[in-house]
Amino acid sequence: MKEFHVNLACILLLVLVPVYGTLFDEPYFITLATKVTILAMTGIGLNLALGYGGLVSLGHAAFFGIGGYVAGILASHALNYETMFSWPFEFEGTTQMLIIWPIAAIVCGLVACIIGYLSLRTSGVYFIMITLAFAQMIYYFAISWPTYGGEDGLSVYLRGSFPGLNTMDGLNFFSICFIWLMMAIYFSHLVTNSKFGLALRATKENTVRVSSVGINPQRIKLIAFIISGVITGLAGALYTDLNRFVSPSVLSWHTSGEIMIFVILGGVARLYGPLVGAALFIILEQILGGLTENWQFWLGVLLLIVVLYARGGIVGLLARRRTDV
Repeated sequence: MKEFHVNLACILLLVLVPVYGTLFDEPYFITLATKVTILAMTGIGLNLALGYGGLVSLGHAAFFGIGGYVAGILASHALNYETMFSWPFEFEGTTQMLIIWPIAAIVCGLVACIIGYLSLRTSGVYFIMITLAFAQMIYYFAISWPTYGGEDGLSVYLRGSFPGLNTMDGLNFFSICFIWLMMAIYFSHLVTNSKFGLALRATKENTVRVSSVGINPQRIKLIAFIISGVITGLAGALYTDLNRFVSPSVLSWHTSGEIMIFVILGGVARLYGPLVGAALFIILEQILGGLTENWQFWLGVLLLIVVLYARGGIVGLLARRRTDV
């Protein structure tokens, strides 16, 4: 089976789940499909840095959480401005998705620029630990910020609004998230197949040779890291709208680890790999989680099998062609 057919099958299955939920009045399936869509978009963000740039980041939960908190804070000020005000300047907030998304992207881009600029001064395990340290700093800051719920999190009760759509309808909100996923995949395809993408791949393989031809590898990595952070942050904003709630847990290192699992399970540097990984993660969580509290043990076993025997992930395994010996 060619990889194109695997990718197409994944998209069709993802679309069929909310259709089934709508036809048979099972909104839970629509919610699950929406969650997979958002988490897949998160994985696509990390995959751009990890899969194509070789940047093993354990701090991408920071961007996911910041995007979520931007959406939550703006919505809370719009819905309950008087009690939520604690800033040295006045702003009334908004529930308009078309306003929230650009703000979340800008904030996450700026934070990714700062974290990336400082972290890329190192490499290897030091890069991993610095990105983790930044994410944990933001995590503990969120816990100690009582204005927006602190450790208890922040409820916004209503989803953001989008012109012409009732976003409280599950299928409508899934459609918004699905379009974002498709745009993230297409954008990732354009980036990785551009001259910049070729330079990024080359930087991953050999920074010395890239430098010798006049390309600044640090700048290439930083740009990729920023783009990765923006995509992940936008997914975080959608995740807050899905749950109508955001808490410091989305900033924890566990979240960073789960995002990396999506990428590894589906296939590192595979365009649709994060989608397959996120879907498989949610399926295991729903099926095995109902049977045992230790369902993550079996997730770990599967992860070991993929790492040892399917280096291209599930997508690579399914797309593997038979060759004549």
